[in-house]
Amino acid sequence: MICPYSLGVWGGVQAQVLGLSRSLRAKGVATQVLAPCDGLPPEPWVTPLGNSMPYAQNGSLAPVAPDPPAQLRMLGAIRDERFDLLHLHEPLAPGPTLTAVTVKPVPLLGTFHASGDVAVYRWLRPLLRKLTRTIDIKTAVSAEAAGMARRHLGGSYEILFNGIEVNRFAGAEPIERPTPAPTVFFLARHEPRKGLDVLLEASRQLPSDVVVWVGGEGPETEALKEAHADNDRLVWLGPISDADKARYLRAADVFCVPSLGGESFGVVLLEGMAARTPVVASDLEAYRVTSGDGQDAALFATGDPTSLAKALLNSLERGPAVERQIESGFERAEALSMDRLADLYISRYQQLAL
Repeated sequence: MICPYSLGVWGGVQAQVLGLSRSLRAKGVATQVLAPCDGLPPEPWVTPLGNSMPYAQNGSLAPVAPDPPAQLRMLGAIRDERFDLLHLHEPLAPGPTLTAVTVKPVPLLGTFHASGDVAVYRWLRPLLRKLTRTIDIKTAVSAEAAGMARRHLGGSYEILFNGIEVNRFAGAEPIERPTPAPTVFFLARHEPRKGLDVLLEASRQLPSDVVVWVGGEGPETEALKEAHADNDRLVWLGPISDADKARYLRAADVFCVPSLGGESFGVVLLEGMAARTPVVASDLEAYRVTSGDGQDAALFATGDPTSLAKALLNSLERGPAVERQIESGFERAEALSMDRLADLYISRYQQLAL
């Protein structure tokens, strides 16, 4: 399995690669991950390809490794390990997945994650369409991701959902809360499309005893801290490890996902659902799909702090409707478990390995 993004940097694609690999290995599928790693590899079965560099993509900065040494390490690992097939996540991202598509040493399965507007797809469409045809099985994590890939790259894409490691969230030990105050939790990179500023504005409309845990960091962190220095409700947590993320989710009263766009699925909603924490999310198409049109999470008008504040207050009150939402959300997370996703991919691997 090849990931183009550094496993030393938190991200949705990286979490899917590691989670799916864990499930595959538990099912007896010999799986090795090749990826850039800023720092030590997170698992013993990860082969690091070197450090990453930031690349602007889809309103964010992707930690990719397009440098020649990373490509040579990847090709050397393929030669030495003699893999039966390669599973490429974001096959056309700059770096090792694109190199694997170009040289195609073994059968390829590609999973497309991105939605929204990826500029390189427009700029290099003829070349990328030709390269995409070398991928034997093409999948996408959502209808939005499949639609963008078809529009720019051509071909057909089977939709295989993003998975969630349910037990890692449901069984996590909650962190010890310093106070019993009602708590809202946010965790994402601090960049415009994640909508943190919308949550911080909405928090001013919440009761004074409500606490907002702000996890993560990014290019907007210092400016947002300065702009909201007078807001005593905010607790800036900084970077949070993957293991601690589950513990914070279990401890929080509400998990808030106020993204403004560019989301293809919404696996973070499933993480909150798996932790049995009420989820409040923006009314994006990807989040409507993930939440069953609001059955499993409370949706608010995207970008509207007042709408968000109302949704947060309702979820904090934990009435019967919210309790039903928690239960249906957990059932939704179980239906989209990483183990189920692994079984679906195993059947596709068998097609390629014959």
